[in-house]
Amino acid sequence: MQHNPIGIFDSGVGGTSIWKEITQLLPHENTIYLADSKYAPYGKRSKAEILELSVKNTETLLDFGCKIIVAACNTATTNAIKELRSRYDVPFIGIEPAIKPAAIHTKTKKVGVLATKGTLSSELFAKTSDLYARNIEVIEVIGAGLVELIENDKIDSPEMQSLLSSYMNPLIKKNIDYLVLGCSHYPYLIPILKKMLSDRVTIIDSGEAVAKQTKAILERTALINTNTKLGTHSLYTNENVVILEKILKSSASSYAVNKLDF
Repeated sequence: MQHNPIGIFDSGVGGTSIWKEITQLLPHENTIYLADSKYAPYGKRSKAEILELSVKNTETLLDFGCKIIVAACNTATTNAIKELRSRYDVPFIGIEPAIKPAAIHTKTKKVGVLATKGTLSSELFAKTSDLYARNIEVIEVIGAGLVELIENDKIDSPEMQSLLSSYMNPLIKKNIDYLVLGCSHYPYLIPILKKMLSDRVTIIDSGEAVAKQTKAILERTALINTNTKLGTHSLYTNENVVILEKILKSSASSYAVNKLDF
């Protein structure tokens, strides 16, 4: 099992931001990534639909022999990971908005969270906010339309600029000093966000933390790959291969991209 791949899935190409962190921290691990772009974004779907899609992705990754599964999707984590852990024997790693570090370090006591509706309305997000941000004003912004633009190769488009401006302006007026990204697609927007926000605003995403947690679980369960060769990486999409290839162009890892009906 040690040489079996790490399985990673997201509702589209955004979870490659998590994949990049994992492959950078664990260069000897093999990976399988599923970009479920056909059904993206999960954030506007019902809890039942999110669970159904997460089960589908999990079983596809298990068919590939994956030894551990990373739900590189905030919405899937907050709505389905508890059920996934009860159904399957493999370890699961989830991703949720990094409210805790923002709440600990904020000076203005005002933190912005940019996420999908499915994440912000979830029970897990509510519990996390209640636990770590009781004395903090958390300004939640639903990033409607952002995932769709990223999935359609429009990161640098006028539409993206306009949409992000409309979401950031209220947060700027509120004097936030931390912006928490609650969707794995959103790290690809950091260059644009930095131009909109002042240097006093720190942007936090969960990618590095997820990679560290993946490593810790692999070590704890004796599943870490002891091979000294660099890992092999296969990424699959059920939509446009070109979009996935473009989003991966800055990756230092070698990989293969393929179309797969799942």
